[in-house]
Amino acid sequence: MSTPSADGNPSDATVRRSSNSFVGDVWVNFKRWNIKAVRNPFVLVVSLVQPIIFLVLFTQVFGQVATGAVNRSGSSISYETYLVPAICIQVALAAATTSGIGLVNDIENGMFEKVLATPMNRTAVFVGKTAAEVLRIAIQISIIIGLGILLGAEVATGVVGAVGIVAVGVLFSIWFTSLSNTLAVLTKDQESTIIGANLLQFPLLFVSTAFLPLEVLPEWIQTVAKYNPVTYGVDAARAIMLDADVMEVIQVSQFTGLWNTLVPALVVLIALDLVLGSIAVYMLRRASSSNVQ
Repeated sequence: MSTPSADGNPSDATVRRSSNSFVGDVWVNFKRWNIKAVRNPFVLVVSLVQPIIFLVLFTQVFGQVATGAVNRSGSSISYETYLVPAICIQVALAAATTSGIGLVNDIENGMFEKVLATPMNRTAVFVGKTAAEVLRIAIQISIIIGLGILLGAEVATGVVGAVGIVAVGVLFSIWFTSLSNTLAVLTKDQESTIIGANLLQFPLLFVSTAFLPLEVLPEWIQTVAKYNPVTYGVDAARAIMLDADVMEVIQVSQFTGLWNTLVPALVVLIALDLVLGSIAVYMLRRASSSNVQ
């Protein structure tokens, strides 16, 4: 409730509160960002086209050569099956990159300043925006899985496994979405946000277990891959795809089968989501109308 000042006007020190609940604020932002995405389908298409090109080209051009590397241990996995989890994670990366771009657009057209002027909960603003993007990412990963199956990939864990791969991709995307939004608030510039996110996206993909097993990679890449979040996302999705323990960067034997991969991978991804998500919320909270102009 506002406290009147001496001149009868509400005090400047009064903290305004939204008439909505936290969930209400989340819902408002969730709807706004979904409407914005529908009105600009070009961004949705672009973030999906590149991974599709990777999936088709890698399987058709490098499939025979890569299959030999994948099956060095005597297994008989098609490269399509091996690659689909990696492309799902690439979709999550590409779509998460556009999250920061959307925020920069808001900053440039003044919408972000208007949001900051409202009494909406800053955490709810971020959660609502992220939830809208997570929905989009889930749909895009589902499309990739469907396309992969058409190309000959097999999901050993069936429909439940396919849903699990989507869930892993969504969980993976949250930390990069947070990073992308943090870059947007820091740079306030679309080109800088795109360059910063892309400078991370492609090196992270290629110095991981995304396209080839760890054992066939150069030694220095093996070292980097152990600390690369993409490795944990890809390994988690691939474990579900193959219904097997595939993690090589951390040796875990306390569980059974694919859970020896899933448990450590999910712990790493959840930790990243919490840390970078907290940083993104902090950046939004400290933002003010003066520092986004």
